[in-house]
Amino acid sequence: MRLRLTPREDSYFTLFTAQAEHLVTGANLLAEMLGADRAEAKAIGKRFAQAEHDADEAAHTIMQRLNQTFVTPFDRDDIYTLASRLDDCMDFMEEAADLIVLYRIESLPPRAADVVQVLQRAAELTAEAMPKLRTMGDLADYWVEINRLENQADKAYRKLLAQLFDEIDDPKLLMKLREIVEKLEAAADAFERVANTVESIAVKES
Repeated sequence: MRLRLTPREDSYFTLFTAQAEHLVTGANLLAEMLGADRAEAKAIGKRFAQAEHDADEAAHTIMQRLNQTFVTPFDRDDIYTLASRLDDCMDFMEEAADLIVLYRIESLPPRAADVVQVLQRAAELTAEAMPKLRTMGDLADYWVEINRLENQADKAYRKLLAQLFDEIDDPKLLMKLREIVEKLEAAADAFERVANTVESIAVKES
């Protein structure tokens, strides 16, 4: 690690950790929604909207701090990118949850749980990784595992699409379900982009 001769603002590590913890909340709410009836899904959707708002506030706090801080723990552009990509994860999950409510989906195909389980694990790993940015240590296992999970999500997504086209006869319902599962896949991709960003930061700082 490079020797630093100037003080730095360390609160970013706490802020990134808080932002990532909101992702854990969001992924768990999404899992709850899979087995919920319409009334329960609507209630969970309201909780999700609050979680998404909290995540937005966390990202906004980081951006504000970035504008107010002269010395940052690592590159300013990387701080902005990481905060933005963490926010993307929450946005895609919230969009999927919102569509389930808006489209009045009674139930998702069982394979959807495979993708959501990947999102839950990716969120947990991301939250665990954020405090490690302080020392840039023990992060390689994180981005390797996130990459593996994203590949797993890709396979589950393809199987899920095939199931939808095989089993859904109603064209409108098919379109709705496809849009939802595409948001789930986009969330998995977003978690991988976060991991890629962390890897890039770690390489620069090593």
